[in-house]
Amino acid sequence: MFRPKLPDVPTPTTLTHHHTHDPAPSAGRTLAPYVGPVAAVVVVGVVLTALLAAVAVTAVSVAVAAVVLRSLVTSATKR
Repeated sequence: MFRPKLPDVPTPTTLTHHHTHDPAPSAGRTLAPYVGPVAAVVVVGVVLTALLAAVAVTAVSVAVAAVVLRSLVTSATKR
């Protein structure tokens, strides 16, 4: 019911030329074999994007903490 199928390809009834290549793939193939690898690629992409965002947020917070600490140290030495 929810499995997508490739459209049926009409097969010729008479051949006018001799072909040396493989015949057309069978009609009605399901896309089920491709669902697993595509889902894996999507999941890996989402995980890598989340990790990159976490690294960026950590870098920004470390930079802000360094600026605050430097400000505290310089104001303490001026007194």
